[in-house]
This record gives sequence, C-alpha cells and structure tokens, in this order.
Amino acid sequence: MESYRYLLDIAIILLFTKAFGIFSKKLRMPSVVGALIAGIVLGPAVLNIVEPSNLISALSEIGVIVLMFSAGLETSITDLKKAGFKAFIIALFGVLIPLAVGYLIGMIYNVGPQAWIENLFIGVIFTATSVGITVETLKEMHCMSTESGNVILAAAVIDDVLGIVCLTLVTGMADSSVNVGVVLLKILGFFIFSIIVGVIMHKVFKWWFSHDPNHGLQRYSIVSFAFALIMAYCSEEFFGVADITGSFVAGLIISGTAQSEYVMKRIGTLSYMLITPIFFASIGLKLEPIQVTWGLVGLVVLLCVAAVLTKIIGCGGGALLCRYNPAQSLRIGCGMISRGEVALIVADKGMNLGILPEMFVTPILLCVVFTTVITPIFLKIVYKHKPGDPDFKNSKMSAFEKDEIQHELANPMVE
Repeated sequence: MESYRYLLDIAIILLFTKAFGIFSKKLRMPSVVGALIAGIVLGPAVLNIVEPSNLISALSEIGVIVLMFSAGLETSITDLKKAGFKAFIIALFGVLIPLAVGYLIGMIYNVGPQAWIENLFIGVIFTATSVGITVETLKEMHCMSTESGNVILAAAVIDDVLGIVCLTLVTGMADSSVNVGVVLLKILGFFIFSIIVGVIMHKVFKWWFSHDPNHGLQRYSIVSFAFALIMAYCSEEFFGVADITGSFVAGLIISGTAQSEYVMKRIGTLSYMLITPIFFASIGLKLEPIQVTWGLVGLVVLLCVAAVLTKIIGCGGGALLCRYNPAQSLRIGCGMISRGEVALIVADKGMNLGILPEMFVTPILLCVVFTTVITPIFLKIVYKHKPGDPDFKNSKMSAFEKDEIQHELANPMVE
C-alpha cells in the first residue's frame, strides 16, 4: 500500500517553520533563522520526527531556484549599472578575503590529496552575503536611503554575482575529468547566451505585458516561472553552470518590465506558502545528532569569528580605500556579514556534490545561524549617529524618520 507519510511531513514542516519564524520575528530576528532551527528540531539532531526524503530534496531544489529567481526579480539591471566602481571594489575585497581565510581554515582541519577542492569550497561558502536580511534590517531602521545603505545594497548585489561565479567554477572543478579552461569557457558561453536571450526575452516580455488586451495576469506569473525553470535547466545541462545562476538571470531579465511586481508577488506567495520553508527546513534536517567536543566548539568559534572579521575587514577595508569615512566603512562591513540563505544554498550544493567535508557541515550551519542573528544587532549598534554624520546629513529622510530611528535604536525590543 502506498505511503502518504510525505503529506504529514510537509504539514509538520510548514507548521513548525511558521511557528519558529514568528518566534524569531518576536525577537527581532529574520524568520529564516526560525525556519532553519525548525528543521534542526524536527530532524535527526533533536526530535527525529521528519526524515529526509527524495520528495523533500526535490522540493528543496525547486526552493533554491525560486529563491534565486526572486532575488533576480528584486534586482534591476539599472541598479547593477549604477552600482559603480566603488561598490565593485568593496564587493571584490568582500569575496577575496573570506575566500582566502575560508581556504586556510579548511587546510588546518582537512588534509589529503583531494582536500584542496573541499577547502576551496569552504572559502566559497564564506564569500556569501545575504542581501535580504541586511536590507530588511536597514528598512526597519529607516536607514536604507543613507549613503552607506545604498552602497551596501549595490555591493551585496555584485557580491552575489561574484559568489555565483566562484560557486560555478569550484563545482565545475570538483569533477576531475573537467578541464578548468573548459569550465571558464562554458561560464563565458553561458553569460553570452544569457545576454542574447536576455535582450530578446526582455523585449518579448515587455511587449507582451503592455499589449495583452485580456490582461491575463495569472499567465504572466506562470510563464515567467516556467522561463526561470528553463533557464535553470539550460545553465546546468548545457553549460555546466549552477542552476541557481540560470534562475537568477531569468529574474534579472523579467525585472523592470510592467508586470514584474505582480510576478514577484505571485512567486512570493508560492515561495512563502510551500517551497522556501521546505528548503530551509531541509538544511536543518541534514544535521545529525551533535556530539559536543572541544574540537567542535573550537571550530565553530573559529568559523564565527572569521566570518564576522573577513567581511568587516574585506568590505570595510575596501570602503576605506574608496574614501568612505571610518563610520561608513564600518557600517558597510557590518552590513555584509550575514551569510543567511545564500550560504545555505551554497552549502546545500556542496553537500549534494560531496565536496563539503562532513566535519564542516554542523559548524557551518551553526556559523550561518550566528551571522544571521548577529548582523541586525551589529547594524543597530553602528547606525547610532552623532550630529554631522554624513550618512544622515546627505540622506533624504525627513525629521520624523530620523526621530523614528532614534526611538527604535533606543528601544530595540519594542514593536
């Protein structure tokens, strides 16, 4: 008789992720933290109520694609062009330094003839930056329109693009039969393909959205999501590029069209109700029972400290080189700390490909949770400003909004 246990598992995951997400929000933390913790609680590490399955893995993979498609929808190509050289320098330092430090930490704990690719992948996880968590925090504090807030957003977008390139390159090198030069050519070919398809499809979507006499809004979201799945398939199947890269590009192509906001809302509903909670919970479900040892504690502490310092030093140092003042540079560095769902996506890819050492799975998951939790706290601290602060002096905020900032900073736990 066919088992319908999967229905109960999905229901439990949805209820627990929602409950833990609400609790996280009450603590002024992103709901992603609660969803991740819900997966850990439900999985073998704690209650062992839900076991990983092929269905959950498949839905989780779709969840990755939906997340990156949504990220692309929220990022306009115009914003990327406006990011400028300064944001690129900040993002570049914010990728290279974490990559190098992550690789060095891997070398300390993981040795062997093939360990170099695994250690390099640890560095790739370190390069991740979660745009959503930082942006959400800055909006809550009414600091998104500040100069440093705008730079954080631009640099985080570029950081994501550079991180995707690093991920694609390293996952390609994980196969010993793959030539690095061929991998680079495939990456180049994919971006050429994306530009050609992007120009054509952007015009097609733009014309269709503005000339459809029936205004069939539902079909817009269906066709757009199908396009994201096709781009994800093509990137993985024909170019060896990570499928999340294709879905991100699909989102970029549709962003800026007349109905992009409608598509974003519809995709957001799909993501919110089913796909994304399962993805985050599935990461937690992979966490096995933890045997606390001094070695584990030491590795977790080392990863957490390195995760914080590499972004502050890398992005903050890059900001100083770009002639931002120390206060702004510190804010930019702190705004890039959160690894959030982006690091989870990368880590999940590594686990599926077998290039993330098992001894690093638990510490990295704990490190992701730590950076996700600590970033909003750091931002609340560093955005306390004094008279003459150039960030707030040059921003377009009203006096009322500035008063709101001071009130929220002084009362961080008040709704």
